[in-house]
Amino acid sequence: MKLIISNGEIGVRPPATMPHPGFLQEVGEERFKKLVYAHYDSIETSEIAFLFPIFDPEDFAEAKKHAFDFLIQVCGGPDYFTQNRGAPQMVGRHAPFRIDETARKTWLGLYAPLLEALTEEGVSEEYIQSFWDYLNIFSMWLVNTKS
Repeated sequence: MKLIISNGEIGVRPPATMPHPGFLQEVGEERFKKLVYAHYDSIETSEIAFLFPIFDPEDFAEAKKHAFDFLIQVCGGPDYFTQNRGAPQMVGRHAPFRIDETARKTWLGLYAPLLEALTEEGVSEEYIQSFWDYLNIFSMWLVNTKS
């Protein structure tokens, strides 16, 4: 498994391949939720915390939920995001936030240890890699500010 962070460029949106559906099947919805929420917990104490509503516990909890809803839908699970918020339109939703390449790499890097830990739980490295590859490429789409 190679959880490599590729370099992105503002305005360049390479095609993103959806994660293999086996990822969600092996992880399961509850564990998937724990994964996304643990990622947000790591963000809370990171150098990109300022991009998130960490000082408002209710808003921060909503941000976690939105991320979970979006990512589980991307992985072939229930369409919680669409049901609760409409079409994802993630580029537009992130436009108000100044996201640079450094922040993207930090955000993505915080997922690496959490995903590596899934191998110890028996999740296939191939499926973990497919989720990582999606995050790596799709996160490039959200960069909107020069570093």
